[in-house]
Amino acid sequence: MKRDMPEGATGTVLAFDFGIRRIGVAVGEPETGTAHPLSGIAAMGEARFAAVAGLIAQWKPARLVVGLPLGVDGAPHDVTRLAERFARQLRGRFGLPVELVDERFTSVEAESRLRGKRAGRIAIDSVAAQLILEQYLGKRAA
Repeated sequence: MKRDMPEGATGTVLAFDFGIRRIGVAVGEPETGTAHPLSGIAAMGEARFAAVAGLIAQWKPARLVVGLPLGVDGAPHDVTRLAERFARQLRGRFGLPVELVDERFTSVEAESRLRGKRAGRIAIDSVAAQLILEQYLGKRAA
């Protein structure tokens, strides 16, 4: 799986902030460089992939992005491997390009953005997915 956006890539992008119990979701457009959080996924197993299938049917993305959780030092850990597996499953099930993006500190930044607002964990996860997608889209613009 590639980690950078190919030159000239266009079309809607769905991003996922993978978690064992919840997955944050965001949608964005490379042409405008904007991303917006969507309702997250609080399902597991096949229900999780059914929810993703619904999002793909609704948004018709050209590609998917999955946040890659790494330690502060950049080292992989158990959740890193689960996120990579999730990315492989998305590619296999939906036949779309899937790219991984370093997601270090996105949850902390999402919590900071939502401080003082009544936001549950799923909302925080989706804002983290928005940050992952903004980082991804920003690489294309650079």
